[in-house]
Amino acid sequence: MTQWKSRGLAVALGLACAPLMAAPQPQKADERVAQVERMSVAYRIEADGSYTETREKAIKVLKDDAVAAFKDDSINYSTSIQKVEVLQAYTLKPDGRRIDVPKSNYQVSTNGGHGDGAPVFSDITSMTVVFPELAAGDTTVFEYRLVGSQPLFDRQFSEVEVYSPEVYYGKVDVSFDAPAALPVRHQAWQMEQVRDETVDGRRISHWRYRNTQPLEDDNSTALFEFGRSPGLVYSTFASYADIARVYGERATPKAAVTPRIQKLADEIAGKRKDPRDTARALYEWVSTHITYAGNCIGLGAVVPHDLDFVLDNRMGDCKDHATLLQALLAARGIQSTQALINAGDLFRLPETPAVSMVNHVINYLPQWDLYLDATAKGIPFGMLPIADMGKPVFLVDGYRDGTKTPTMAPGTDRQVVRTKLKVAADGSIDGTSDIELQGMYAVSARGGFRGVSSEQASQSVDRYFQRMGAGGTGSIKLEDARELTDRYRYSLQFKVGQSLPMPGAFALQPLFPTQAPVMSFASQANFPVSDEGETACGSGYAEEEYVIEFAPPAKIVAAPASVELTGDSVSYRASYEHDGNTLKVRRVLDDRTPGPLCDAKYNRAYRDFMKKVLANLKAQVVYQ
Repeated sequence: MTQWKSRGLAVALGLACAPLMAAPQPQKADERVAQVERMSVAYRIEADGSYTETREKAIKVLKDDAVAAFKDDSINYSTSIQKVEVLQAYTLKPDGRRIDVPKSNYQVSTNGGHGDGAPVFSDITSMTVVFPELAAGDTTVFEYRLVGSQPLFDRQFSEVEVYSPEVYYGKVDVSFDAPAALPVRHQAWQMEQVRDETVDGRRISHWRYRNTQPLEDDNSTALFEFGRSPGLVYSTFASYADIARVYGERATPKAAVTPRIQKLADEIAGKRKDPRDTARALYEWVSTHITYAGNCIGLGAVVPHDLDFVLDNRMGDCKDHATLLQALLAARGIQSTQALINAGDLFRLPETPAVSMVNHVINYLPQWDLYLDATAKGIPFGMLPIADMGKPVFLVDGYRDGTKTPTMAPGTDRQVVRTKLKVAADGSIDGTSDIELQGMYAVSARGGFRGVSSEQASQSVDRYFQRMGAGGTGSIKLEDARELTDRYRYSLQFKVGQSLPMPGAFALQPLFPTQAPVMSFASQANFPVSDEGETACGSGYAEEEYVIEFAPPAKIVAAPASVELTGDSVSYRASYEHDGNTLKVRRVLDDRTPGPLCDAKYNRAYRDFMKKVLANLKAQVVYQ
């Protein structure tokens, strides 16, 4: 997926945001820093799925301050199954002079093993070319050929090309040359198909795209969705079930129950009799004992390691985690299967399937209709990380169309903070806060405090108040954060010197950061809202209680008005009671947004609601 970045042309799959806020405006030509004069992508595919990919791009640099960003370009490839040849690389001057990239301007970095040994987790080679004498007004031209000698899956090929409407493209040509007998599916959006014919037993398909009036980047938060940006998908896979099947053909045998796996599963299970308790123990063991390491070695990108290797090294990628957990569960008679999802920003996938659409592997336990992701460290049994929630999921065994991973039930994520403050006559503060967390808020806190002692955490509190210039000190009392549960509590004690003017006024906010203060919800009143497209969204509950006592003779003169607001799936209540020198405050923000996606109409209503909440939070307590 190609989109404009400060670093030039970046390639990413499933992570772009389409710029669709209000009425998109064309860029002004004098504001562009660079433009793609031409781009050519050509694939020749063989019957066994091997292929040759030839790419050329010419980028004209328009501004002096963009020269550094486009001074070089790189190719990354898997050394074991791909070879690269640079066909041409040069700087083209406005007067037509061509300055070829000399051999001294190439940098090749290769991941390799020790001595004659093969690398463990990556054989990716990066080749970088540096364009000589580049200046504003020049054009960089870079063309290379990549030969994929072995397909990731036999007799299968898939590719995704997406282009940003924010980028100037003089001309883009994308073509595929494949055996006519090879079953091919494709979808294209906002691209013109200029050729689709069979010649000498080969089917040639060609699409073209131009964009000489790119849109302005409005920093929209709308998620990328196929069809709303120019692009195409080309694939030999018949369906996503087909992808899950071919993945499972090589992954499932790796999950065999060997004597070593049986022995380990029995040791982990111990005396547990309940199958769900056993499944929990096996999941937690894999999650906490196997560290993460990516696997980018040829076919290792889609085939798990042997489990002896994973256990010997206590590390592996998502496929390795899922395969090991599947084997351990099987050893205890618990059925499971691996499942493929997109862990990026894609919540909706195109009808035409491509391997790059599914970039993560988790486990599914049908006995409890339960998904587990042992790669996501710190996630309790029965929960998924946010990136896995609400996504299309493709089961290797028992595939069902339309299946999605569950989302977090509204009301699950909760934070309650109870704070007591004593304000001295000089404006210094002596206070305590008790924080209770549930759901992902608790998971986040446990992740932050795991491995941290109360002494280390207290030092962090001291540094925080020092950075704030308040001259304060503090300490934290922590629960043990190691357990994988969705509950957590901790408490703070602190002294802050001369924080408030006497007399004066202040808007009441927490003195110390927490996972989900009410203000974190209300601040969304200031966020831009796309008029088209959907954003990722979710729910949350935040409650804050304050008891603030001013030392005599200080007296509270005024406090914000109590309010009760109700909107679509969200409510806010705030009460302020003061008697002499004591103020009691209770704020409750209950956000029941269903998620995981919210449309523009909902987002506008949510923003307008939060403007009212923000106004209440900014109201001041006045004292004398």
